[in-house]
Amino acid sequence: MSDNVAELDVRGLICPLPVLRARKVLAAMAPGDLLRVNCTDPSAAADFPAYCQAAGHELLEVSSQELAQGPELTFLICRGD
Repeated sequence: MSDNVAELDVRGLICPLPVLRARKVLAAMAPGDLLRVNCTDPSAAADFPAYCQAAGHELLEVSSQELAQGPELTFLICRGD
């Protein structure tokens, strides 16, 4: 697993764009690289775990925080083989 973490800001985008953007970034990464995705789409809470399982990536961490404009979700993904 890499110590460097790539960042992807997809706040303000709605399904399916957050997962599609993450998929594109992950495709360009090496196995074991890490990607942190910041998202405001509530459906991402179900979309990212399902995507990671289907694509063979490991979802290492999911966190949520309440902001004035609504919830913000953060996903830490390790790119699979």
